[in-house]
Amino acid sequence: MALSSHDAYSAGGGRRRRRSSRRGALSEINVTPLVDVMLVLLIVFMISAPLLTVGVPLELPKTEASAIPDQSEPLTVSVRADGAVFIDEEETPFDSLSPRLIAMADGSTERPIYVRADGRATYALVAQVMAALASSGFTSINLLTETGGPSSGADQTAR
Repeated sequence: MALSSHDAYSAGGGRRRRRSSRRGALSEINVTPLVDVMLVLLIVFMISAPLLTVGVPLELPKTEASAIPDQSEPLTVSVRADGAVFIDEEETPFDSLSPRLIAMADGSTERPIYVRADGRATYALVAQVMAALASSGFTSINLLTETGGPSSGADQTAR
């Protein structure tokens, strides 16, 4: 077999084709870093979400009532199991509860008030707090509970 001088692979010093050192554009997107970042953010938000709840730590009783829709900036009154009463996060004596709430609501008794009572708090104390709020003229008093309590057998389609 005879070799010509134009053959690219000739032993006699002809030109060799060299592969281009440039690479073509990569048409695939690597999603691994994106997934890593999203998982880290998910874990951060899962850890920090329970810390964002405002108020005194309580064990709310569970009921079958559904959640109420969010309203504009309600005042929160919390009753701990030991009988301490709080407005938002500040402890307040029971006898100054109504005047402080009226002052915080700027005299408007239409502002909603959420009452959060520990499940171990006495019924008498919770009733006294709610009666004090009602006698002060507040018309929107809501008792907050956790959902998922025992069912009373009420018709769920009536809601």
